Amino acid sequence: MTSPIPPAGSEEPTPDHPRAVTSMVLGILSVVLCAAVGPLAWWFGRRTLVEIDGSEGRYGGRGLAQAGYILGIVGTVLLAVLLLVVLILLIAGL
Repeated sequence: MTSPIPPAGSEEPTPDHPRAVTSMVLGILSVVLCAAVGPLAWWFGRRTLVEIDGSEGRYGGRGLAQAGYILGIVGTVLLAVLLLVVLILLIAGL
């Protein structure tokens, strides 16, 4: 007797990590608003990626977390450049 083959697509999708979307939203906000949430998005994204990788397939959403991580780095760099420009303008007396 052969075992029945489950129909294609019958497996339940892997749920996204709860913080994957949060990481991406913070990353987008950090780039769009050049706000101080860049380091927070960077941290959230990195931590979420580590937890997804360690979950042995229980969590998905790696792309969302990675997008938040990368956008958090970009937002942090933009914030640093903005602060550097403000500091230079203050020193120059403008």
